Amino acid sequence: MTRFLDIILSSIALLVFLPFGIVIALILRFTGEGEIFYTQERIGKNGKTFGLLKFATMLKNSPAIGAGDITVKDDPRVLPFGKFLRKSKLNEVPQIINILIGDMSVVGPRPQTLKNFDYFPESDKKIILLMRPGLTGIGSIMFRDEESIVANSGMSIEQCYRETIGPYKAQLEKWYNERQNIVTYILIIVITAWVIIKPQSEIYRKIWHSLPPLPDTLQY
Repeated sequence: MTRFLDIILSSIALLVFLPFGIVIALILRFTGEGEIFYTQERIGKNGKTFGLLKFATMLKNSPAIGAGDITVKDDPRVLPFGKFLRKSKLNEVPQIINILIGDMSVVGPRPQTLKNFDYFPESDKKIILLMRPGLTGIGSIMFRDEESIVANSGMSIEQCYRETIGPYKAQLEKWYNERQNIVTYILIIVITAWVIIKPQSEIYRKIWHSLPPLPDTLQY
């Protein structure tokens, strides 16, 4: 049922967004480094890798410099127009194509790079790989300002991901795996739209009291 909804919703979204996508593509083509799309290898369902599509927001060689696969707060590798795309989450819209071809779902765990997936506890990886990765999900909602969380942690980037963000994200995805149904699917889509409009909202905690408690080491 969710696959059927994925196809319907992503098809509608593609038609609605197409005019805006053309404008964004033209701006990217004639600003920054002239790149429109960025493709990055991510881990999908059952461990199969695929090319995740995004609008280009960073320098071409950004994975080889600075923080690598991780984007930090006020990251100098992010291009001026890219800052707007990232803040509005419009940089993620090309993943509609990933959804249509079956690499992703609208809702699910965010697909990780090979390096970042290693930050998840070994015991949780198998459960996460049972699910089709999503454009949004409970992890995406709660970590919508991940750069600030890392900046406020007082840890190095790698330490923060390995000791706090990775294990907690794994708990969230396990929570979703146990509650996968149409109601949760629709609620996550609605809440995603809500927190984009109202970034400080924690309405998800009022709706789902069973969410894993936030570790003391994570600050929003």
